[in-house]
Amino acid sequence: MSNPLNLNDLNFFVQAVEHGGFSAAGRMLGVPKSTVSKRVAELESRLGARLIQRTSRSFTLTDLGREFLRHAQASVIEAEMAEAIVRTHLGEPSGIVRMTAAVPTAQFVLAEHLVELPARYPKLQLSLHVSDRFVDMVQEGFDIAVRSHQAPLPDSTLLQRRLATHAFFVVASPGYLTTHGEPKRPEDLTGHHAITAGLGDTRWRLTSKEGEEVEIAPKPVIAADEPMVMMKAAIAGLGVACLPTSVCREILTEGKLVRLLPGWTAGSITTTILMPHRRGQLPSVRAVVDFLAERISD
Repeated sequence: MSNPLNLNDLNFFVQAVEHGGFSAAGRMLGVPKSTVSKRVAELESRLGARLIQRTSRSFTLTDLGREFLRHAQASVIEAEMAEAIVRTHLGEPSGIVRMTAAVPTAQFVLAEHLVELPARYPKLQLSLHVSDRFVDMVQEGFDIAVRSHQAPLPDSTLLQRRLATHAFFVVASPGYLTTHGEPKRPEDLTGHHAITAGLGDTRWRLTSKEGEEVEIAPKPVIAADEPMVMMKAAIAGLGVACLPTSVCREILTEGKLVRLLPGWTAGSITTTILMPHRRGQLPSVRAVVDFLAERISD
């Protein structure tokens, strides 16, 4: 009977694939690149099969390697869960939790709260990957993705947990209002200078607390598809903007922007946590999710 595979070797293989190479996996695991390479080579030798095609410039899985990866990832997660159950029984959550989020979500929704996470769970390490590109959570080994979206998320095999919904406020700087006047009704926005997400964004639909809807046509003077840029432009007095409360709340408190038409909003954006089913069962992942739900809830 052959000896069973070494679980550590499976972990070295999974980390090398999920982090795109031996060097990155070594940095994450705190071991030399040569150790990761050697252990993966020993795994391939024991299996009698090539899992990774590697040259000086490329690192790709073989067809067999891709199939092996799915089962190796499951084995590593099961081991993490077994360890986490014991650690949770003995005390607080621990281990590494890998999270991904888009730039605006990280800046305006997560940043102020995540700095408090180490105090809550000192044995837990959080790794946040910030990127606006599409991220395949399962393939790239992430435990949590935080998404801010206006349209409902498509159905998938991922677990979803809604954190909060933030309304869009109509805002402008005090200086802009001094020069151009403050709109008192939605119709008064027609012709006002506007900071929009695109130059084609020429129609705004506003909704009152009572459910009344009004469509108005401001005049775009600058467009940007990034909320930080839009907020800076509004503070500089370039025009009126529609910004979610997650972005403009602090600036409104400081008085750098003023909310116009307090009884009206311009839509909303929802922040949702997504998790692969198996990783979502890890006590460390659940601890982070519960922490965020507590801090970011409506």
